[in-house]
Amino acid sequence: MTDLASFDLTTRVAIVTGGNGGIGLGMARGLASHGATVVVAGRNAEKSTIAVKDLTALGGIAAAIEADVSDEASVNALVASTVQRFGRVDVIVNNAGTNVRKEPQDLSLEEWHMIMDTNLTSAFLTAKAAYPHMKAQGGGKFINIGSMMSVFGVPFSPAYAASKGGLVQFTKVLATAWAKDNIQANAVLPGWIDTDLTRNARIEVTGLHERVLGRIPAGRWGDGDDLAGVAVFLASSASDYITGAVIPVDGGYASQG
Repeated sequence: MTDLASFDLTTRVAIVTGGNGGIGLGMARGLASHGATVVVAGRNAEKSTIAVKDLTALGGIAAAIEADVSDEASVNALVASTVQRFGRVDVIVNNAGTNVRKEPQDLSLEEWHMIMDTNLTSAFLTAKAAYPHMKAQGGGKFINIGSMMSVFGVPFSPAYAASKGGLVQFTKVLATAWAKDNIQANAVLPGWIDTDLTRNARIEVTGLHERVLGRIPAGRWGDGDDLAGVAVFLASSASDYITGAVIPVDGGYASQG
C-alpha cells in the first residue's frame, strides 16, 4: 500500500544535470522539498550557485558541481565527487539540453554532434558512470527528460528531435537491462515550458506563441515547477514498479487533435 511516506526522499541523493534553471531547477526544487540531497550539475557556476541557495532555502541539502555532460571524464568526475561527498547516488535526472533551430539542409555536422552529445550521449555517460554505484547499493532511478519532439515532428529541430526520440528508446533499454538490479528508468516529455530555450524559440519562430496556446487545453505555457511533482514521484519508492514509461507533462498538448 502506498502512503505519503513513499514520497519521502530524505535518504536519497540526486544529480540533476542542467539543474540551475528552467525545467531542471523546477524538478530540483521538487526533490529538495521532499528531503532529497540535490547536486546541481552545469557549466555556468554562477547560475548553479544561485540555484543551490534556492534549494537550501527549501530546507534541504544542495551542492553545485561544474560539469560538461558531453565529456566522459567530466561526467565520471561528477558522479565520483557526488558519491565521495554524500556516500551514494540514488537518482539521476538527465535534463541538460540544447538546440539549434534550423531546417535539416541548413544544420552543420558540428551543430548536429553538439546537440546529440549534449542531449543524448550525456545520458549514456551518466548512466554508465552511476550504474556501478546504484547496483552496489541495491537500486536507483533514472529520469530522462525528453520532449514533445520525441514523438512529434517539426521542420526546425532535426538534431534536437532525433536526440529526444533517441532518449526515449535509451530509457527503455535501461529499464529492461537494469530491472534485475532494482534500477528504474523513465522518461518525462515536457510540453511547451516557459524557459530561456523556449523564449528564444518564440523569437526565432514566427507565430509560435499563438500556435502553442491555441493547441494547449490548459490554456497556458508550462512553468518549470510544473515538473516538480513528476520528479518526486519517479524519484521515490512510490514508482518502484514503474519502469520504461514515457510520461507527458504538457497541459494536454499531446491529447489535442
